[in-house]
Amino acid sequence: MLSLCYHAVSPDWPAALSVTPDNLERQLRHLLDRGYRGSTFTEAVQGGGEDTMAITFDDSYRSVMELGLPILERLGVPATVFVPTAWLGSGEPMDWPGVDHWKGGPHEDELLPMSAEELTRLIDAGWEIGSHTVNHPRLTELDDESLDHELVESRRACEESLGVPCTSLAYPYGDHDDRVVAATARAGYVAAGTLPGPIHDAGSLRWPRVGVYHDDRFLRFRAKVSPLVQACRASAPARRLEALARRA
Repeated sequence: MLSLCYHAVSPDWPAALSVTPDNLERQLRHLLDRGYRGSTFTEAVQGGGEDTMAITFDDSYRSVMELGLPILERLGVPATVFVPTAWLGSGEPMDWPGVDHWKGGPHEDELLPMSAEELTRLIDAGWEIGSHTVNHPRLTELDDESLDHELVESRRACEESLGVPCTSLAYPYGDHDDRVVAATARAGYVAAGTLPGPIHDAGSLRWPRVGVYHDDRFLRFRAKVSPLVQACRASAPARRLEALARRA
């Protein structure tokens, strides 16, 4: 199963986490041509086969609904959006380390989140809505009480605002460890996505996703999603390198 992590969709925002509509469509058409079929994240993690792809969007940028949804509808591919609930319905630009430097400039509107009504439109199109915590913190840096709050409250807010179950989570920054994974299980999630990590350690609550970014031209994208590259990441030498890196 292949899971991709996108963020925003924009024709002219040069942020690392933004992809152009043309690139998004070309990338997904490539995967469909290779025989992949689209699925929501939870469905893919719980029972997807080798030909399953889960397209995910972190942060719930409004551009995903405005520009991403028409592309995925045209291709017949559902997706999953992970929502930082402190901004759900706020109408204010999102603000955390990594995106905050775009505030106050010409691209500030790119930081606007989707409203509950806009997220409901995605649900009606067959998309899944998951949690991206409340405030988008690095979860490993929180004490136990704050960690539980971020996980439990965000899930509750999603379910109460949207009227559908919230079963999945994306760890902000991909940041997680065994304590965070245990708290995620306690909070009731059944699937959780990381960013690139050890494929051999993949489990339903630490599922690795391939990040796709602004500078990923087509050849680089093809390399990222190549079965050969995925197999190399799961190989014994790769596991030894990962173990050494964790001890460094």
